[in-house]
Amino acid sequence: MLAIFLKTLPFFALIGLGYWAGRTRFFTAEATAYLTKFVFYFALSAMLFNFSANLSLAEVWNARLVGAYLWGTAFVYGIATLVCYFRNLNIETAAIEAQCAVIGNVGFLGVPMLVLLLGPQAIGPVMLALAVDLIVFSSLIVILITGSRDGRMSVTILRTVGLGLIKNPMIVAISLGLLWSGLKLPIPAPMNEFLSLLGAAATPGALFAIGASLASKSAERLSIAGWLSFCKLVLHPVFVAFGCFVLFKVEPYQATVIISAAALPVAGNVYILAQHYNVSPQRVSAAILVSTALSIVTVSLWIAWLTGG
Repeated sequence: MLAIFLKTLPFFALIGLGYWAGRTRFFTAEATAYLTKFVFYFALSAMLFNFSANLSLAEVWNARLVGAYLWGTAFVYGIATLVCYFRNLNIETAAIEAQCAVIGNVGFLGVPMLVLLLGPQAIGPVMLALAVDLIVFSSLIVILITGSRDGRMSVTILRTVGLGLIKNPMIVAISLGLLWSGLKLPIPAPMNEFLSLLGAAATPGALFAIGASLASKSAERLSIAGWLSFCKLVLHPVFVAFGCFVLFKVEPYQATVIISAAALPVAGNVYILAQHYNVSPQRVSAAILVSTALSIVTVSLWIAWLTGG
């Protein structure tokens, strides 16, 4: 456990450094926004393209793994939604809370950390988790909130979802990389060096940006934030593990990666959605802050248990 904790500590130390920079205003909110944009559109996209361009679709796609992750995520999504129903919350707020319960920071934290901790073979399962989150659940929240407000499903909603997926640089980078790999095109040396150089900025940039963005978050409504953090850090990996080991019999290494991805704290893009639709942004803010702080210990515990460390 101690060895795993010491390996994860540098990642969270970078987040802490970013938090300090944001909290002291050494790094302003505007600077954080531009750093996040750089990581999201350029550095992380270069990293994901480089990873996927060197993998075949067979190395990424695994129906059992998708089934286990999707089952565990949907089950916890259902639990969070049911709790919202008993609390008499409206559909929009329930959709936001359920999103907090299952959508982890796979892109900014999971991709760099899990690949370095668990080896380069982890990139396939991590990208699968990222794809399920973005394609299935990020689409679902838009459909639920927009449909609730309009009172019906419409072509406009589906067009909004489709455009959102097409414009997401992570989906574009992974898709283009797999297409490049499928066409068996060699990556020219200058292009490979360019992608490696740009992609190398993704890890420190993403972690620093996470910390700096947390500095603007507030820890209000701690009881709700605690419940959503429990869903994300405990229930989500538990039910994904059940799906991996009991229902779908996933190979142990891939199960380790996907369960570790499920154990990550609430993703920052949930806050962006909450703010965009003006649905409980403070609640999401608190869940991100609390889950990220607790994940310093919980992520290490999960990885240590899964790897026998």
